[in-house]
Amino acid sequence: MRKTSWQPDRLDVEAFAKAGARIEVTQSLQTMPRLREGLHAPADGGIDPVAWSAEGLWSRAMGDAQPRARIRLLARPTVWLTCQRCLQPVAVPLSVDRTLCFVDGEDEAARLDEDRDDEDVLALSRAVDLRALVEDELIMALPLVPRHEACPQQLPWSAEAEPQESAADRQAHPFAALEALKRRG
Repeated sequence: MRKTSWQPDRLDVEAFAKAGARIEVTQSLQTMPRLREGLHAPADGGIDPVAWSAEGLWSRAMGDAQPRARIRLLARPTVWLTCQRCLQPVAVPLSVDRTLCFVDGEDEAARLDEDRDDEDVLALSRAVDLRALVEDELIMALPLVPRHEACPQQLPWSAEAEPQESAADRQAHPFAALEALKRRG
């Protein structure tokens, strides 16, 4: 039996699924321009590559009359984003563990996709670009508001950053006399 070399950018999904094949890929973020667009480069300039894997499955889900081609994608990279509190870089671990089901035709994919929460349903094409699918899944895994658990720098608008007013400063305010009257009453 001839060993098949699976090409992730032109994958025959049905053959891959029927073979129960598995591929592991490590690719540079430079090859993912849509994902890279929203990232913040770390201070040292080094960006970790993205390691991901795909496993072919030929299986029947609940309600399926016949087995279908499925691919399980796994990726767990760490990317650098901009913290929305302090505007400094923050390392964000992403996690993708998604099963994609492939069916004949866009109409059937749209119909089945509405009923399935556990997997995405896509139309089967002659060759699928897994690299683009992984990039799509990683983009969808990005947090809406990335931020540090505790920002490393004091925020300019935080209470700790506000200068403390002295009694003389409080007296100089135009409404200081009103405040004094309120306290007396």
